[in-house]
Amino acid sequence: MNSLVSYDDSDSDSERTENLKVRGKEQPVKSCTSFAVSFPSRVYEDDNFSKERASYIGNDLPSTGKYVNRAGSSNHAKKYFPDTNYASLVHSTSSSANTLRDTSSYAPKRPPSGDADSNIAIKPYIPKRQRQEQMPSNDSVGGAVTESHTHFSNSNILENVFRVSDYLKPFLLSKYTSTEIPRNLVFQMNEHTGPVNRVQWSPVQQYSHLLLSASMDTTIKIWNGVDSGKCLKTFSHHSGAVRDAQWSACGQKILSGGFDSMLYLTDVETGKALFSARNEFKIGLVRFHPNDPNLFVCGGFSPALRAWDMRTDQVIHVYKAGVQQHFEVLFLPGGKEFLSTTDSVSRDSADRTILAWDFHTAAKISNQIFHERYTCPSLALHPKESIFVAQTNGNYMALFSTQRPYKMDKKKRFEGHKVEGFAVGCEFSPDGSLLVTGSSEGTVFFYNYHTGRIVRSIAGDGSACVSVNFHPVLNSLLVTSYWDGQIRIWQ
Repeated sequence: MNSLVSYDDSDSDSERTENLKVRGKEQPVKSCTSFAVSFPSRVYEDDNFSKERASYIGNDLPSTGKYVNRAGSSNHAKKYFPDTNYASLVHSTSSSANTLRDTSSYAPKRPPSGDADSNIAIKPYIPKRQRQEQMPSNDSVGGAVTESHTHFSNSNILENVFRVSDYLKPFLLSKYTSTEIPRNLVFQMNEHTGPVNRVQWSPVQQYSHLLLSASMDTTIKIWNGVDSGKCLKTFSHHSGAVRDAQWSACGQKILSGGFDSMLYLTDVETGKALFSARNEFKIGLVRFHPNDPNLFVCGGFSPALRAWDMRTDQVIHVYKAGVQQHFEVLFLPGGKEFLSTTDSVSRDSADRTILAWDFHTAAKISNQIFHERYTCPSLALHPKESIFVAQTNGNYMALFSTQRPYKMDKKKRFEGHKVEGFAVGCEFSPDGSLLVTGSSEGTVFFYNYHTGRIVRSIAGDGSACVSVNFHPVLNSLLVTSYWDGQIRIWQ
């Protein structure tokens, strides 16, 4: 029902005749909703209202929902409408939005000056069937209107999550240029109460203002990391620390795993778990297959990795290795092979530190990739070249080929930062010109990929920086997360 003034099939003929007599023969039926946007002129005296009301009363209604959220404030309601059922007025305003969009020449109706009830807010029409359904739980019409208003506010919030950011719009049609090094702090978010293990921008460009964060405080949060830096949603499916999370390719779902041994696939819009499964071990990593959104690999405190098919809720492949723990998984281009890093280190070599697997056969392709005595907490793929980088606990990053036999580049390495046992993440910029990494001291380092030199660093406050992620659209935006629970966005 697009307008509050519409007749239900269950209304009696006498009731319809009565309503028509009140409105008059030539009076349009939908005109009774027009007063919902006719606010008193003194509303414009408030700075918090004046900027948004002018565009709202016209034909171009806002799509961000800011008006509905602010109108729900009891302070503004008491200030400007002390004797009015304000929830009824806001509900009438929001429900008449669709009617006003399609009626460009529709003029607001003013109540007669001599009418004694001209200062009383007009209550929206409620169909007879809806009144009968709400009679047992709501004794008055006002109660039914309040419940409907709450539902509208929640649905409006959902719509705001998947909207195109006004800041991003000019950049969506232009091609990504060379990456610029961020210099200034834009937002600092402190709502997590535990270490933030992973941050990631949405992979869908038009929704890339959305930022995902997974924390040891058992929660996953969705932020508006471009416009406001505010938390939009919080998911609390896990009962233990959330070690890893990842966006789906469509940007509508989130895959997560934690120390409660649980896997969840969460619908971002509804917050419901579309898939859940329990493992026999604590989960430390989850990765979607790059070509099939129904498949993913998980691992953690176990000598085996597992590939799941969410359509059947079953494990389809098991990748066994003689190790105790897996740190990271990286799919190579094409999705037929992937790499995993482990905690296996011997005295003379680390012949099982980086393993290469065939995804479909679960066969081990190579275990002789990295021969130095350091574990590798994270891996990153170059966006344009057949190269991947491995973060090592030897306080340097090493380059490897993505082609068999995955040779290491012994002439180039990226040194100068400290890892010291933290799962410090690293990543290439979208154009491949920069390599960024966190550090155990909290400093963020930017390396020139071609020369291997540090071109800039951003000092921290002593807490380890464990995750970094470049924005896919804005060429100078970077998000970093820290062991003390903070998230910072730089530009």
